[in-house]
Amino acid sequence: MSTDTLVLKDQFPGLAGNWHYLDTGATAQKPQAVIDATVNALGRDYATVHRGVYARSAEMTLAFEAARRKVAAFLGGHEDEIVFTRGATEAINLVAQTWGVQNLKAGDRILLSVLEHHSNIVPWQLLRDRTGVEIDVCPLTEDGRIDLEAAERILTPAHKLVAFAHVSNVLGSVLHVEHAAKLAHAVGAKLLIDGCQAAPRIALDVAAMNCDFYVFSAHKLYGPTGIGALWAKKALLDAMPPWQGGGSMIDRVTFEKTTYAPAPQRFEAGTPMIVEALGLAAAIDWLTAQGLDRAERHERDLAARLRAELGKRNDITLFGPADSVGIVSFAMDGVHPHDLGTILDEEGVAIRAGHHCAQPLMDHLGVPATARASFGIYSDDSDIEALMKGIERTRRIFG
Repeated sequence: MSTDTLVLKDQFPGLAGNWHYLDTGATAQKPQAVIDATVNALGRDYATVHRGVYARSAEMTLAFEAARRKVAAFLGGHEDEIVFTRGATEAINLVAQTWGVQNLKAGDRILLSVLEHHSNIVPWQLLRDRTGVEIDVCPLTEDGRIDLEAAERILTPAHKLVAFAHVSNVLGSVLHVEHAAKLAHAVGAKLLIDGCQAAPRIALDVAAMNCDFYVFSAHKLYGPTGIGALWAKKALLDAMPPWQGGGSMIDRVTFEKTTYAPAPQRFEAGTPMIVEALGLAAAIDWLTAQGLDRAERHERDLAARLRAELGKRNDITLFGPADSVGIVSFAMDGVHPHDLGTILDEEGVAIRAGHHCAQPLMDHLGVPATARASFGIYSDDSDIEALMKGIERTRRIFG
């Protein structure tokens, strides 16, 4: 256990005590800096944005729009390309119900992959039911990566959208986004990337990746719940129609006709997530100060060490590639993941057990559920040791 990891853990009130949190893939614990920023925004500094002429409202508006710029810089985009949403799920639904409805019709096709989270499957099925668009599914390589060679064979000019996860929330496998973008654009399709698991642990540059849409959620990025972001290329965003109607997204309203604000305000109806946006900005500041390269290296190392320990046991089946980033899924012979998770909880170890909102992937793996250990920048070797101790106790219980 390194000294700097110990210092990091001290910054997380949620990690106090002898508790081993291995469910960061579901939601990350929050550093004190984010908690303080959120408390100040909700208390001492609180006011509405965009509408008040008084000083505190103006100051909060400046801070809110500064948060948008911070998200843009974090992704390698521009502030007028960032739409604040309730999370990645809402961001994908926004794209489906605006760009998708506007641009896709019966006979068009969408390409997903076997490992997608339900949030990157169900919105497209809803669009299919509405428009008649067809959905194809890209297989995985033997070690659990999206098979881009297969994607190239599948893609045709009928495909108008490819929607892939940057990092699998179950397998930890990483997509080569630049290659995926090249394949999608070769047939005239757009590329949407679900970046929920990538944003907290991989340095991002949407311009270099050349995707068309990128989404992520703040709560996996050491920030608050209830906010995320959609990044989209400016030309696409400008051409997309409004999604929800209300205050803030308008230019002029009459009973005869309404004209709309330019993007991104057009997509942010009502009072926005003011407090959450400032919390997200604080999380980005905190994580950037730690270093995304450091986070990726650290979590890859921990995942490799855990895979090595689990690989020594003949009652464990590992899923995903050997170089998974921050996430390790496995099954224990004769023990349901829910039972394992319950016993581990008694040992002070928190893992995720279930289908991880990826039931098609579970079907592909031939299991109803897996146990998943997911690391954060605050994780360390003691978490692995506690997990392995709990697994050994579980084996003794089940025989």
